[in-house]
Amino acid sequence: MTRTAPPEAGQTPQGQTEAAPAAALHAGTSNVRELFTRNLRQSGIYIAFVVIIALFAVLTNGLSLNPTNVTNIVLQYSYILILAIGMVIVIIAGHIDLSVGSVVALTGAVSAVLVIKQGLPWWVGILAALATGVAIGAWQGFWVAYVGIPAFIVTLAGMLVFRGLAQEVLGNVSLSPFPPQYGKVATGFLNGLLGGNGFDAFTLLVGALGVVAYAVSGFRTRLARIRYQQPVESFPLFVARVVVVGAVVMAFAWQLAHARGLPIVLIILAVLILAYGLVTTRTVFGRQVYAIGGNLAAATLSGVKVRVVNFWIFVNMGVLAAVAGIVFSARSNGAQPAAGLSFELDAIAACFIGGAAVTGGVGTVIGAVVGGLLVGVMSNGMQLMGVDQSVQSVVKGLVLLLAVAFDVYNKRRAGSR
Repeated sequence: MTRTAPPEAGQTPQGQTEAAPAAALHAGTSNVRELFTRNLRQSGIYIAFVVIIALFAVLTNGLSLNPTNVTNIVLQYSYILILAIGMVIVIIAGHIDLSVGSVVALTGAVSAVLVIKQGLPWWVGILAALATGVAIGAWQGFWVAYVGIPAFIVTLAGMLVFRGLAQEVLGNVSLSPFPPQYGKVATGFLNGLLGGNGFDAFTLLVGALGVVAYAVSGFRTRLARIRYQQPVESFPLFVARVVVVGAVVMAFAWQLAHARGLPIVLIILAVLILAYGLVTTRTVFGRQVYAIGGNLAAATLSGVKVRVVNFWIFVNMGVLAAVAGIVFSARSNGAQPAAGLSFELDAIAACFIGGAAVTGGVGTVIGAVVGGLLVGVMSNGMQLMGVDQSVQSVVKGLVLLLAVAFDVYNKRRAGSR
């Protein structure tokens, strides 16, 4: 029997009428508990994120929601979020990458030597860092995909090798400063493009466009699910969800608009989130990644070129680690041999807290980003409260443990049905 893949949102399968738009207004369930438990893993992280934000807003007397502080959170944790985007794809495929922190150090070191030491243009440093990331990803992908060495071992070796290479490239000394153009990658802002009286109108416009895009995408997805008789929430609940998300986004944009405007690094992050969200959900490559992590044997028998997919997963991780290295070196205005220490742990924690499964096959780009932001908000909030670094580590460790325990609970719950 031939199976037909579901069409993209907005397409109509044969034999179906064009009644879906009308049905979209009446179909669905209003049972909030059913909607919540249907995908408990992803629902829980969003609720926890909102609770954490509200909790620290109260504990810091609103200081955590100060426009300047909100901007600082974006700038301080941007490179971790970039790493989490690549790491979640690695984890979905059933692998792990322990080398990304060292890759951040090495790519930043390569860029610094060319730009600061050799006096080459700032964009040459960026291109060289990206090329280094591609080479590193291809190297590790070869050993994992074609030689068959587990990714844990390959990337553990890479963590040591690339850290040593970063120290060699820098001569075990720090290099600084970068030209101002390079630094703008991580610390620059778009402000005043459309004017505004005490705020940046362009930032608010970008936020509004993002809300509209979210609403349109959600409605198109809803139509597609209805056409294939898949469960959806009732239309009033759909509208309520869009309104709540829109309010959060616009509140965030309002805070940025009253600080320094739209951070350039946030634009980079938004592009990466949108691009990789589409890659993981709307492309053959994305479906193959989930298939490999979900059931390797079945994916192989289905004709998935497992070696090729695994190779490109690590090439992609190398590129994103290079992007994170560029952002980090730009923010710190230099390169240090010890840069990127424990970044891999933060990225892995963001993915698992964001709903990725330890055994692979489950996870989303948005979930990983929200998980990273949750850790960032917690760390920032505890810093504002003057909590000791040792206590912060304990709290983050417990949160990671609870997130994995929650994943195990979900699997047992699903298996008992």
